[in-house]
Formats: sequence, structure tokens, C-alpha cells
Amino acid sequence: MSTRSHHDHDHAGHAHGPGGHHHHHAPQAGQGRTFALAVELNLVIVVVQAVYGVLAHSTALLADAGHNLSDVLGLLLAWAAVWLGQRSPSARYTFGLGSSSILASLANAVLLLFVCGVIVLESIQRLFNPVPVAGLDVFVVATLGLIVNGFSAWLFMRGSKEDLNVRGAFLHMAADAAIFAAVAVSGLVILFTGWSWLDPLMSLIVVSVIVYGTWGLGRDAMRLAMAAVPPGVDMVRIRTYLMRLPGVDGIHDLHVWALSTTENALTVHLVMPQGHPGDVFVQEVVTTLRTDYAMHHSTLQVEFGSVCQAFVLPERGHVH
Repeated sequence: MSTRSHHDHDHAGHAHGPGGHHHHHAPQAGQGRTFALAVELNLVIVVVQAVYGVLAHSTALLADAGHNLSDVLGLLLAWAAVWLGQRSPSARYTFGLGSSSILASLANAVLLLFVCGVIVLESIQRLFNPVPVAGLDVFVVATLGLIVNGFSAWLFMRGSKEDLNVRGAFLHMAADAAIFAAVAVSGLVILFTGWSWLDPLMSLIVVSVIVYGTWGLGRDAMRLAMAAVPPGVDMVRIRTYLMRLPGVDGIHDLHVWALSTTENALTVHLVMPQGHPGDVFVQEVVTTLRTDYAMHHSTLQVEFGSVCQAFVLPERGHVH
């Protein structure tokens, strides 16, 4: 039984051979600058929150300082994943290190949930033993945090639609902006009413918002880590497209999984008993899978009769 396979890659940048082999270096470099700026801004906020949280006896500020510190760590993880994703494939990591973005997303979710547990314990203690809170200090610092995190979220907004790793960073920043807005309001209320118990209560509300936003991120990251079909990929549409190809009587061993938070892979056997479909046919299929179904790496194996045939388009640097 002879076997030949076609494997196509697409990353967008420069091409190798008819299959098209590209890399996203320019967008990744831009993301690196975005992460650097967001990390610097949030480190400043962490320091300001921690200092004024102690001076103002505000658990809301201290809780958010801890949360923002975890965000900085999360941003560093996501940034590292972006950097690793630019590394070229090697003999050991033949797909490159793009999957590090999946691990970073998962680590981000776990880190946030851990921080939430710490905040809940501290807030409950303060709720039953309230301490006088400097409402004006809380309001000023929270407003500063709202501005910084709102700007940081805006930086990540564009990339969040295509990359789960960047989406995690965007959700952190957007949630923080909303949380700072709530803390600022509580600072004003405390300033005019003296209700110190409102501060730890707001901390618990903050945690609820964080957990709600983090749960989906953690679920999607866990699924990708376990090679599940990536979110947004419609397996029914892909199967229907492949089944309707001229000359295809059936398909089997159709598998789709994520290589990173931005790239997907597909393998499938096409049963075509009428004979050789030709390299042009195969190239058209992998191109359609890439452009219409977000399959950046596709491997097609064509079978007919008792003989299994797979067709290869020449592509430098890839051995199958």
C-alpha cells in the first residue's frame, strides 16, 4: 500500500511553495509592545493601590491590588507565550511553540481563581469586623485605576477577537476597569455616609465579577489543552463541505484541534474510489479549508478501492 499525503500550512507573511507557508511576525511584534505598555501601567497601579489601601484601611483597594498583581503576572505569561509562538519549529517541536499560548491562558485562569479565594477570605473577615475607610482616597485611586485599565483594555480589544490568549488579557483589563468604577462609587458613598462595611461588600462583588469572567476563559483554555475542537469551528459545516466534494464517496478519521490560540489543524481521509483527483484539486481543498474554515494546517489522505493514496504538493522543510 503506497501512501502520499498533502499537508498545508498558513501563517500569513512569506510563502514557500504552492501550499503557502506564512508567519504572523508583524502582528505578534505589535502585541509584544502592547503587553509591555500594559504591564508597566498596571505595575504602577499595583504600587499605588497597595500604598493607599494600607493608608486608607481599604480592603477593596488591597484586594484589587492583589488582583492587579495577578493580572501583571498573567500579562507576563501571555507575553511570554506570544514570544514563544514566534519561535521556528524544531526537530523536537515540529509545530513550533504556539501551544504555549494555550497553557498561558489556562495558567491565567487558575491564577485569577486562586487570588479570588484569598480576596473572599479577607473580605469576609473585614465584613464582620469593619475598619474605618478613607472614602476620598479610595475614590481617587480607583478612578486612576479605571483610566489605566480602560486604556489597557482598549489596547487589547482588536486582537481579542482572534486570539484566546489576547482575549484573556483583554477580559482582565476590561473587568478591572468595571471593578474600579464600582470601587470608586463605593468610595464616594463611604465618604458621605461613613458606611465602612460597604468596602468589603464591594470586594465580594468584585470577586463575583472576576470569577464570572474567568470561568469561560478557563473552560475554553482547558478544552484547547485537551485537543477539543476550538471555539468557533463548525464541524458540521466542515464535514458537509468535504462530503460534497466531487468524487468523494465518504470521509473518516476527521480530526480538528488547536495548535495555539490562533491556529488550528485538521486531518481527514477522503474516500474517492474513482481515482486520482490531482494535485490541483487537493490544493483547492486545503485553500478553502484555510480561508473559509480557519484550518491553518491541513493534512488530506485520499483513499480509493483497496489502495490508499495520499497526494503531496512539494513544500520545502516538511517531512511526512
